[in-house]
Amino acid sequence: MAVTQLEQRTDFLMAAEALPAEQNRWLVLLRRFSRHRMAMASSLVLLSLGIVFLFARSIAPFTAVELELGNVFAEPMTLSESGRMHWLGTDHLGRDYFSRILFAGRITLTVALTAVLGASVFGAIFGAISGYFKGRTDDAMMRFVEFLLTIPTLPILLILSAILIQSPDLIPVPAFVLNGVASLLYIQAREAQQVVMVIIVLMSFGWLTTARLMRGMVLSLREQEFTDAARALGASDLRIISRHMIPNSMAPIIVDASLALAGFVILEAALSFLGFGIQDPTPTWGNMLSFTQSYMFQHPWLPLIPGLPIFLFALMFNFVGDGLRDALDPRLKR
Repeated sequence: MAVTQLEQRTDFLMAAEALPAEQNRWLVLLRRFSRHRMAMASSLVLLSLGIVFLFARSIAPFTAVELELGNVFAEPMTLSESGRMHWLGTDHLGRDYFSRILFAGRITLTVALTAVLGASVFGAIFGAISGYFKGRTDDAMMRFVEFLLTIPTLPILLILSAILIQSPDLIPVPAFVLNGVASLLYIQAREAQQVVMVIIVLMSFGWLTTARLMRGMVLSLREQEFTDAARALGASDLRIISRHMIPNSMAPIIVDASLALAGFVILEAALSFLGFGIQDPTPTWGNMLSFTQSYMFQHPWLPLIPGLPIFLFALMFNFVGDGLRDALDPRLKR
């Protein structure tokens, strides 16, 4: 009998050793993500350019508003009077294009990232509450979302932006927030007010798709056994939503946020281009592109300087979103 038990135990241990070792979840996600070559390449480029924008003050040969009145529309690779190089030439006021592109990238990406983060957090909470309570609560909240989705986005954003930029006191912003934004972006507090208003405008309609996506995920999760077990153990609705519903629904939300970044970069550029966003002299890719309209036939390279970053960053964010979608898809094999 003892020999038989010993053999059974040996067989069990050998079978356990034959099982594949559990792999780290983050390593599995990284391996899946790395299979998407364009996503990997885009991530590396975004990381490199992000570091460049982070240290823009040290890298840029000029400040964003430094003028050389006698050196307007200088061609690329032109030396300034002080001996510094205008790598991308100068604009109609003699401001260095390369320096302004670096500072504009810092501002544009900060606006896009902050707006996406805020919209995703609010949309996730809104959708989780709607999907968890269902019934009349869900009907009222989703009808409100569907109503907002029927409104043409860009015209409403233009109206909101025009109102808030002209009357910033409608939404009081604490002084410490404005000072923090100003120090982060190397701008004045008055200009930081415009940046904050544009972020609020972009967030105002950017959360709608996230809310619907989260609602759909929560509707399926709330019927599963672990939710019933949490209720049986006495967990409150708030705890179930915050500890179970939202964390288990984050994969599609992360993918949606990464894909939304491209849209937010383009929307910010569109608002600034049309004159309803961040105003000159604060540089953004949108208002820099707007100023090239009057001079593009005499100096055809000017629109390319702010236009290419908008195109490239929107494209790279889309590639990263595609890569994350593939990596977080549970139907794919490891």
